[in-house]
Amino acid sequence: MPIALDFTDVVVRRDGRNIIDHVTWQVADDERWVVLGPNGAGKTTLLQLADTLLHPTAGTVTVLGETLGRTDVFEVRPRIGFASSAMARRIPRDETVLNTVLTAAFSVLGRWNEEYEGIDERRALRVLADWKLDHLAERTFGTLSDGEQKRVQIARAVMTDPELLLLDEPTASLDLGSREELLGLLSGYASSPTTPAMLMVTHHVEEIPVGFTHVMLIRNGGVVAAGPIAETLTAENLTDAFAMPITLTSDGGRYAARAAS
Repeated sequence: MPIALDFTDVVVRRDGRNIIDHVTWQVADDERWVVLGPNGAGKTTLLQLADTLLHPTAGTVTVLGETLGRTDVFEVRPRIGFASSAMARRIPRDETVLNTVLTAAFSVLGRWNEEYEGIDERRALRVLADWKLDHLAERTFGTLSDGEQKRVQIARAVMTDPELLLLDEPTASLDLGSREELLGLLSGYASSPTTPAMLMVTHHVEEIPVGFTHVMLIRNGGVVAAGPIAETLTAENLTDAFAMPITLTSDGGRYAARAAS
């Protein structure tokens, strides 16, 4: 099975501290991973490595067959889809939803003087429909709800048919209804055989979509446990990752965790 992401003994060191601490990890192109851990565990730094935005202090990171430090990252980045709150803040508030997604074809934020072909617009409209956004195509990004903005970010990330999709806390700050709607869409997308390798960062097991296959639990930059979700997402591993006794329940592929009484 082709490997989308390969970390070998990876260290990221800042101010004398290992933010990522000797992580060895592989993501195959048919796997959908959740990275779970407390604040400050290193989850976002892992995403930055996977998106080629950051190079390791030590060890080797290979993304889509290209090793960081030995390749032109600007040729790799168009093959990666990335959705995050930081990206959302860069989207012009007066840009239409259609243009927000369409401009991903040129890797720009904000429509300017680019010339788009009919196939690009048809693709953008199809992606909007897939994420239940087609009725919002002419709305401006700044007028959308948080849940709608999150879906637009993901639609933009998948617009170019990426080979690796990275999602940084896609359901953070959403109300219950918006969260469940997005998790349902992510479940459907993750379950498709044509979906690329996926990596999603979250703080909460309740936000893991059905259809995700693997989980990695991290703490203080190191791996607590990693592997198939049914075997690896356990109360014991959550207890180790969050440094407090945790109970875990599951129902229909969804999970819930709470402090043990």
